[in-house]
Amino acid sequence: MIKKIVVALLLINAVVLAQNIQLHYEASSQREYFVTTLEMFKPDKYGSTFWFVDMEYDSPAVKGVSLGYWEIARSFSLPINIFSLTVQYNDGVANFGSLGQVWLLGVNYYLDLGFVALPIDILYRSAQNSDAPDIQITTTWFKPLLDGHIELSGFLDIWSEDTGSDGEKQLVILSEPQLWYNANEHFSIGSEIEISKNFVFGESDVQVLPTIGMRWTF
Repeated sequence: MIKKIVVALLLINAVVLAQNIQLHYEASSQREYFVTTLEMFKPDKYGSTFWFVDMEYDSPAVKGVSLGYWEIARSFSLPINIFSLTVQYNDGVANFGSLGQVWLLGVNYYLDLGFVALPIDILYRSAQNSDAPDIQITTTWFKPLLDGHIELSGFLDIWSEDTGSDGEKQLVILSEPQLWYNANEHFSIGSEIEISKNFVFGESDVQVLPTIGMRWTF
């Protein structure tokens, strides 16, 4: 039964997230600019590949690209169907400089909650200029409702990182739940909310930053 759930989840994601481009407007007082996201998910007989590229458009005057960031994750199937190996790479650059490279390696476990299956990554995290390795836990979700017209999706990342003080670490929490209305198989409108702690530079309080968005699935 678990295997069927995992396969079904992969097939659903293959249809909905095969390739898509998103345009979001940051609709908070802290951020007033556009963001584009291009992402792809593709399962195969060896596992699956997922990547996305984010571009923020907040450079002075022309509102051109001020930040570019991408992640790629490759999962490899194991004989025990609810587990897989995963290797991931994150990198980016902004108008103030590099965002720093991050390598992640770990295992993925599919947790069946009945109403939704949650893939959970437990990862060894090696960040550029970090004094010591860290741990990251990631989960994602996808839940179609009303015959697929409504979609709940998103992710949650929790990881440790250096604070800048010798030997001290802090916990970073980042989640981006999304709500989409799928007008047809290609066009969707919806919203994303970035919820974070210790993620936005210079902010230690919980940040809640909503967007208004649209998506085209190829």
